[in-house]
Amino acid sequence: MIALIDYGAGNLRSVHKALRYLKADVRLVTRTDGLKDADAVVLPGVGAFDDCLTALRKQELLEACREFIRSGRYFFGICVGYQALFEKSEEFNSCAAGLGVFAGKVVRFSNQPGLKIPQIGWNQIEITRPACPLFRGVPTGSYFYFVHSFFPSPVDETIVAARTTHGQTFASAVWKENVFATQFHPEKSQGVGLQMLKNFVELVT
Repeated sequence: MIALIDYGAGNLRSVHKALRYLKADVRLVTRTDGLKDADAVVLPGVGAFDDCLTALRKQELLEACREFIRSGRYFFGICVGYQALFEKSEEFNSCAAGLGVFAGKVVRFSNQPGLKIPQIGWNQIEITRPACPLFRGVPTGSYFYFVHSFFPSPVDETIVAARTTHGQTFASAVWKENVFATQFHPEKSQGVGLQMLKNFVELVT
């Protein structure tokens, strides 16, 4: 069973729809007891870092997510769900602490002449770790859908699984052991995005 965390925001509907399309046993979870019998967790996100972390804390899901990851079960963070895995964010003078699973902070794109911020639309990924199970059947150079002004800057470069360039090159996906995360939205990325989600579902089953 895949627990899809519902904290009152995030791109929940399209992620749920994509996982259901792939025949996954997926359940919306709003409380800690929903994680107990889960084989995997997906933490989606659209919006502000602080809003996400504050909602998770109120629902007592912050520490529950940390414990879930420590248990060795699979965890997939998407967009703000990716950013939440890090220690802190520079967004809107953020004061919320992240999950701290990975060292590093979330930073904003640097202003450059002609550069549109936020990045909204399709962009390519350069796969830096082809062994990442989520990239099976996904060629490097594939286009994925992005909507963001901020992105994590990992301290540990070895966790970076893919990079993307939008004015500057940033880590668009990370992978370490049982934890996967992407800045882009696989659920909005057509065939290659469905392939990534399919790979995740097959890991769980």
